[in-house]
Amino acid sequence: MSILNHPPAFISRKTLAAELDIAESTVDDFVDRGILPPPIKLSSGCVRWKWCDVEAAIDAKHVDQIQAPVDPYLAGAANVTAASSITNITEGRRRAS
Repeated sequence: MSILNHPPAFISRKTLAAELDIAESTVDDFVDRGILPPPIKLSSGCVRWKWCDVEAAIDAKHVDQIQAPVDPYLAGAANVTAASSITNITEGRRRAS
C-alpha cells in the first residue's frame, strides 16, 4: 500500500483505468477520441501515462462531453422511439385539420 494519496507520476493502463473507474478498453477508446493523452513509451514493453497530463486533459474537457461509445442496439431503439413520437404528432395534426 502506498503512503501517498495520489497515483504515481507515471501510471500503467491498468492503473489509469482503475483511477478513472473505467475499463481498460475505454482508456484506449478515450485516447483514440482525444479525450486522454497518448501514452509515453519509456522502454520496450513499458508504456505509461503521465498522471499530470491525464489530469490536465480531463480538466480541459467537460464531464458531459466524455461519453462511452453508444451501444448500437440502444441507439436503434432510441431512433424508433423518436420516429414513433414524430409520427404520432404528425397524425394528430392531420386529424385536427
